[in-house]
Parts: sequence; C-alpha cells; structure tokens
Amino acid sequence: MTTAGTTLVIGATGTTGSRTAARLTAAGHRVKAASRNATPVAGAEPVPFDWYDPATHTAALDGVDRVYLIPPLGEADPAAVMLPFLRQARTMGVHRAVLLSSSAIPQGGPAVGEVHQALPELFEQWAVLRPSWFMQNFTGTHAHAVSIRTEGVIWTAAESGRVGFVDAEDIAAVAVRALTDEQAPDTDLVITGPEALGHDDIARIVTEVTGRTVVHRRLSYEQMRDRLAAQLPVEFAAILAGMDRAIAEGAEDRVTDTVQRLTGRPAHTFRAVLARETRRDG
Repeated sequence: MTTAGTTLVIGATGTTGSRTAARLTAAGHRVKAASRNATPVAGAEPVPFDWYDPATHTAALDGVDRVYLIPPLGEADPAAVMLPFLRQARTMGVHRAVLLSSSAIPQGGPAVGEVHQALPELFEQWAVLRPSWFMQNFTGTHAHAVSIRTEGVIWTAAESGRVGFVDAEDIAAVAVRALTDEQAPDTDLVITGPEALGHDDIARIVTEVTGRTVVHRRLSYEQMRDRLAAQLPVEFAAILAGMDRAIAEGAEDRVTDTVQRLTGRPAHTFRAVLARETRRDG
C-alpha cells in the first residue's frame, strides 16, 4: 500500500462505512468520519455531514484527497444529490473516489448507476464497489433480520433464485485496498461471497447455527413491493421488489474472486459470518 492522505468516509456509522473507517485508522491512515451527528469513530476525526445540507459539505471536504461514498439511503435519484457534491470534491482537491453501488445496478443503470457513469469523468482515480446482497441483512437491523427475530420468517419475492451473499467485512477490506493502493482499480468490482445461496438455504443455515427454526416465505412482486412500501417511499420499494424479481430470474446467481484477488484471502462464508455475529450479539 501507498501512504494515503486523508480519506473522507461518508456514512461512517453505517454497515460498510464503519468497517472501512475502522480498517483505515487501524492501518494508520488519516480519516474524517462523516455522519449526520458527527458520531465519534475510534481514531478518526468526526465531521457532520448530510447529503441534503450543502452547508456541511465544504468543511467535510477540507484537506481531503480521497473519499468513500455511501449514497443517501432511500433516495430514488441519488445522482441529483451526489453529483453537485462530487464536482465540489474535485475542485477542492479530491483525486480518488470509491463509490458503494450494487451488483444489481450496472453503470448507467437506475439510481446510483448514473453516479457510477459519472465517476471516471470526474476523478483521476476511482473504483465502484458492486457488492452482492449483504450477509448482515440477516443479522443486523435490516427487515430480514427483524422478521427472523420476531417471526422466524424471511419474506422475499426471490423464489428459488440464488445470491452470492457477501460479508460487509469483506466489502470494507476491498474498499480499503481501492482507497489506499498506489493505483486505484479504475473499474467496477463485483464483490460476492464464496457461494451462491437461495433464501431457503439461508433459512436452513440460520436454523442450524442459531437453533431457532426459520423459514423462507415466498411473495409475489406486488406483495413484496407493498410490504416494503409500508416502511419506504413507494418508488424505492418498487426498485427493491424488482431486485428480488431479478434474483428469481437468476441475475445474482454468480460468485467472483474479487475478495481473494484484492485482499489475498478467501471471502467469508455465510455460516462463518453468522456464527461470528451470533457470538458477538450473545
């Protein structure tokens, strides 16, 4: 690795942002940890940041030469919010940007796909991380994790479609390499775990590891959309339900060697991650 300057980690209290900030500071890199409430992060400088409050952007970018970008949560048109900030970042001296996108969204696609398309035009060095669905969706505060705890059920419209679920720790490990290696990847990186699993498989593994019976219940696209719309804007709920439908059609049935290639070690299995996080929660 090269000696990096200062990295602004946006969403530094989130699933991948917190892990990325922690790994950067542990390796001795300077980090500005951006969140709405400037929440302290060990070893990092906390800074207030709100995508929807441009008054917070200049101070967050001051002295920064690289940035880890978490799009605004639930925003159907993130480009409208993010691109003005990214143009400002470039003018203030940021030369490397690493964007968290999704394996389900290609360059130029909907939502953050437009930001992906703009990134190489804006920055000398860049990477777009396109992880598959997070393993932590079944262990943290995600709707799947909540329904597992409260109902013993995983609800999806994914039918028997398989997904290369990925550990957020592995995403963070790749993010750190993309941010600090002497040369940025200058491409998009599809990040998966080591195996593709259906939600029936996930329910079985959760049952085996935790000792609590969990089942997968299949919904139609419309049922899933309406279920999500009870908690999210309807446009975003439709996008997420559509991603489930794409899983059912095989869009996420793949594994990549990105974690092994960039970090030098294998990606973590779901069973290992579930056991690790169950011990931590216990």
